Amino acid sequence: MKIRKGDTVKVIAGKDKGKTGTVLLTLTDTEQVVIEGVNEVKRHQKNRRTRSQGQIIEKSMPIHVSNVSLMEGNKAVRAGYIFEGEGDKRKKVRVARPSGKKI
Repeated sequence: MKIRKGDTVKVIAGKDKGKTGTVLLTLTDTEQVVIEGVNEVKRHQKNRRTRSQGQIIEKSMPIHVSNVSLMEGNKAVRAGYIFEGEGDKRKKVRVARPSGKKI
């Protein structure tokens, strides 16, 4: 996956299309990401003990990585990889496709 925790992304498909947020969690096995403030649902929680109250919790649910795009400044860009260095010291670095700048 080319999107990591802490990246700023924009939703490009689905009910929250156009919203932006930071990635809180990446689920690599299912190729999904959890974005702050996006794809929020309400979950009802029962009271656990007597004399405690149940509550409604709003939480962000995962969204597939194909439905989000990485942000560079205020523009959505595709991400790619390039290799830097020579021989054994080669390093894989993420770059923005249109500009070629490191991310």
